[in-house]
Amino acid sequence: MSGQQRQLVLSFLAEPSDVNFGGKVHGGQVMRWIDQAGYAAAVGWSGHYSVTVAVGGIRFVAPIRIGDLVSVEATLILTGTTSMHFAVDVRARDPRADAGSERLCTHCVIVFVALDAPEGSPVAVPAWAPQSDEDRRLAEYAQRIMALGKDVEQTVASYHQVEPGTESKP
Repeated sequence: MSGQQRQLVLSFLAEPSDVNFGGKVHGGQVMRWIDQAGYAAAVGWSGHYSVTVAVGGIRFVAPIRIGDLVSVEATLILTGTTSMHFAVDVRARDPRADAGSERLCTHCVIVFVALDAPEGSPVAVPAWAPQSDEDRRLAEYAQRIMALGKDVEQTVASYHQVEPGTESKP
């Protein structure tokens, strides 16, 4: 039932095929995990096929090692008419260690839009309202991250509007 699943956690072991040239899990692989968890959470909340429209504030805080137990936690923190914003934390630990030894490795806010099946048009999602001070803090955080993203988009757009061969750049 849509509007019920606010949080989702995926857990698995980091595999040798996830490694980068430095011997740690590749950042692109971590981003893939974030997108998968976000998708599952968005579908669980909306009850509709959903697509990623933005990722903001992504921070790679600590490396993930091959063999680490990884958990990717997506928590709904803001809804729009058709959009859902999720805070995503990626944590890892040696599976032989205490659960308390888990470390934050990556964090971001990811935004999905729900689509209807036949036409792929945006469809309304169940509204979510913050219940606690922490919920309100996270909703505000999502709004600030997305505002920063709009500033980046405007900067990139102004860069691409420069005529080829001209010397002026923003």
